[in-house]
Amino acid sequence: MGIKELNIDLTDEHRAILNTLKKFGEEVFRPASIELDKMADPEDVIAEGSVLWDVFRKYREVGFRAARGADPLASSIIGEHMGYYAPGLAISMGVHAMPFGLAVMSPHPETQKLAELYANDIEGKMVGCWAITEPDHGSDWILADSSIGNNPKLAANLKAKKDGDDYILNGQKSAWVSNGTIATHALLHACVDPSRGMAGTIIAVVPLDLPGVSKGKPLDKVGQRDLNQGEIFFDDVRISQEMMVVDDPDAATQAITTILTLANTGMATTFSGLGHAAFDEALKYARERIQGGKPIIEHQNVKLKLFDMFTKVEAARSLARRVSLSNTVSPALEYAVAAKVLSTETSFRVASEAIQVFGGNGLSREYHIEQIFRDARASMIEDGVNETLALGAAERL
Repeated sequence: MGIKELNIDLTDEHRAILNTLKKFGEEVFRPASIELDKMADPEDVIAEGSVLWDVFRKYREVGFRAARGADPLASSIIGEHMGYYAPGLAISMGVHAMPFGLAVMSPHPETQKLAELYANDIEGKMVGCWAITEPDHGSDWILADSSIGNNPKLAANLKAKKDGDDYILNGQKSAWVSNGTIATHALLHACVDPSRGMAGTIIAVVPLDLPGVSKGKPLDKVGQRDLNQGEIFFDDVRISQEMMVVDDPDAATQAITTILTLANTGMATTFSGLGHAAFDEALKYARERIQGGKPIIEHQNVKLKLFDMFTKVEAARSLARRVSLSNTVSPALEYAVAAKVLSTETSFRVASEAIQVFGGNGLSREYHIEQIFRDARASMIEDGVNETLALGAAERL
């Protein structure tokens, strides 16, 4: 990675993490991402024997999960570097822990035990997903705790009806659920009171091998093809009270805001890293490519373009880190959204400028910048379309 590390407070442990990240990124993460991206059929990405499963196992072996939970700066650094090497896989690795992280909040010992089982799973057998997006609801979940969110027309598609001590689930989650067709467990948002709109939801941690659960085909996408996404259907699925993490709609609505804050913060660090990768690709190519009898980096228009890209990447990285550190103490959704919007739009614009530096070669799949460009484009839509997120966050200013 070509940009200087500006944090002067890095410990020896942080530097050790950086060394491990570089080795993991170069030897495991990026090669797997490139291989998976080239597969024509998304079913092949998740097939038995796919390199995807090696990534899951090796990610757990190196212990990044524990490092991310113990130290906010380490978490930010890990997020950046994983985004640098493979943002689609980075999102998959982040999402797959969500149900088990929330299971700790459950008052029920059996649900709490899932977190322990996950922590001890070094083979990658337990895979989580965040099942919030629906056919009628995606980016607008940011409105859940607003007066608009109370509109009954905005009630979640997936309904949970009380039946004795259990709940019966009916409905679906949309094709954009990350890890949707490979997950063993879901962090699930479901409506218990349609009259309250989005504010009438609860949150559960649900095994996806229950009777009545089925899954759609993996989504075939332009970018982040290494990230599995797909639909999940619920047809009279019975879940016990023990699976409820937050069964009070008021508390669940506040939890949604907290989860969205953390998700947008994670997107910010991930795609500040991808913007950095796009800049590095352009810088390296500009030093090697000869036009007009000299490396193109010696042409003033290319030199100015590269410096503008460098400035944008550093600005995005700086905000993402500050928001990441701040939100561990005092979560604020408007700052998380600002960082997400800045980082994702920076990564896309820098990747686009990098392709311009590459010229015709930037359009060839022979060069990695082409995949970076496609992966970056997806980021301005996933985890919330930037425009909708910005409008929702603006209400909080």
